[in-house]
Amino acid sequence: MTLPPLPDDAIVLRAEVADWRDAVRAAGHALARSGATMPGYADRMIDVLEEFGAYIVIAPGLALAHARPGPDVRRSGLSVVTLAEPVAFGHPHNDPVRVVLGLAVSSAEEHVASVADLANVFNERDATDRIADAATPAEVRRVLRVAGEGRPATDAAGAPS
Repeated sequence: MTLPPLPDDAIVLRAEVADWRDAVRAAGHALARSGATMPGYADRMIDVLEEFGAYIVIAPGLALAHARPGPDVRRSGLSVVTLAEPVAFGHPHNDPVRVVLGLAVSSAEEHVASVADLANVFNERDATDRIADAATPAEVRRVLRVAGEGRPATDAAGAPS
């Protein structure tokens, strides 16, 4: 897997948001908190949705917020925001969204590799629900099969995965 580490400060559980913009902003702020991006990246992710629509809602209940590589991306990063109440993004089939992933990459190649890795995770039918229902950052990391900052990914029993 090529997904970047997912530190605790890049995970927000049961966020209370008013609309899709707030949900995307929460994912962007989590990326900035983790050091992957500068704060303005959240606004660029919102701009993508305003320009191209809700194509980022890639599966029922799941949005993958991102923007092109740019000077506000310090390093590749991933954030996860679960929502206390689902929100509509305007997708005809996959609304409402319960989980927003934020993705920041430094190159187009990284983007393709990260999206492919995420697709493998979300091939499991219950992955979105398991993330939406997670009570701890460690549970989120287990579903995504990613490491925390400087820690190897582990399975439910704590064994390396």
